[in-house]
Amino acid sequence: MILVTGGTGLVGSHLLYHLSLQNDPIRAIYRSESSLESVKKVFSFYTSDTSLFDKIEWLLADITDVTTMIPAFINIKQVYHCAAFISFNPKDYREMRKINIHGTAIIVNLCVDAKIDKLCFVSSIAAVGDSLKNNIITEEDEWNKELDNSGYSITKFGAEMEVWRASQEGVDVVIVNPGVILGSGFWNSGSGKLFTQVYNGFKFFTEGITGFVSVQDVVKPMILLMNSDVKNERFILISENKSFKEIFFLIADAFKIKRPSKKIKPWQTAIFWRVASLLSFITRKEPLLSKYSAKSAHSISEYSSGKVKKTLNIEFESIEKSVKRITDSFLKSYFF
Repeated sequence: MILVTGGTGLVGSHLLYHLSLQNDPIRAIYRSESSLESVKKVFSFYTSDTSLFDKIEWLLADITDVTTMIPAFINIKQVYHCAAFISFNPKDYREMRKINIHGTAIIVNLCVDAKIDKLCFVSSIAAVGDSLKNNIITEEDEWNKELDNSGYSITKFGAEMEVWRASQEGVDVVIVNPGVILGSGFWNSGSGKLFTQVYNGFKFFTEGITGFVSVQDVVKPMILLMNSDVKNERFILISENKSFKEIFFLIADAFKIKRPSKKIKPWQTAIFWRVASLLSFITRKEPLLSKYSAKSAHSISEYSSGKVKKTLNIEFESIEKSVKRITDSFLKSYFF
């Protein structure tokens, strides 16, 4: 039996659809009934066959609460650990440590106790180091704790250390490090907000560069790696390195609307995140921009997926094609 944590998130819900096409029984963790509707919506983008969703055994549990997680591991042979808390707000650091590091430690301990065959962990390029030679970043580049890393980066690296511990205690593991994941179904969070904002007439763009990948090009390699002999390796998952300007323009073009036209410079975001932080302190509301999200909007980091392409003999879908498919799903969600 297969266990999926974070099954109601972007990666988890798309992963569950692709796993449901196989014959293995699936168990997935959820925390609220309302979150299951998001998974059903994702399934609807692929098929009208509701029997695939019905194949999943849903278990109400919390990865930070070991007592609720123990039943989840009964008869489990493979674990896909997708659950995570993503935030660039410094106020969320403790909660991120609890979920991303402590929660992963609990998953690892239960994997070891249950003697599962293999664990796949969804990490992030945030846990991969910068290239020391200013080249394209690969799996060989080590994360540097001396840098001014975001809380999210710190906790994803910490979670990876827990997963490597599992490999030392008899559990085969694979780690995937996706870039910015683009996918359908979650329009008000994560990268889904990019599509919502552009559709609603967002006018601004920056020229920072990072790696982007479609959610399908994340979950398919995950499944291939889990069903292969590959073990105790990590893989960067990137389709293309693009600027945020290029991504915004691709989204606008796919929607057939006006492109964002106002370039935001680093000094402008530097002022804005400080103002947003002050307003957040006064209002107790989430800041519109944080120090680290402002930094990432302008930084230039390029990544290579050469290792996973060679290992699995696969190619990634172009970002332009991914964006077109996602905008079609967006319009279907809003108008049908």
